[in-house]
Amino acid sequence: MSVIAPDEKADFVAILHRHRLAEADFLVQETDTTDVVDEVYPIQGYVTIIRKSTLKEREYRIGHATAWTSEFEKDLARGTFG
Repeated sequence: MSVIAPDEKADFVAILHRHRLAEADFLVQETDTTDVVDEVYPIQGYVTIIRKSTLKEREYRIGHATAWTSEFEKDLARGTFG
């Protein structure tokens, strides 16, 4: 099961398009750290975004109540990924 929700993936791709960046230039690696407690499991984890052409990478917390796509877009605007 993916930790990244389908709407978050769509937001990520839309952000790349807004910034005129190729989706193929970015690698998305998920780490699921969800812990089941009393049959309740809030999805949580980390996503590492790597820009292949610059080898710049950044890790974001993902899951319930996170806004990693917004943080990613802010980092793009700051030039974090080169």
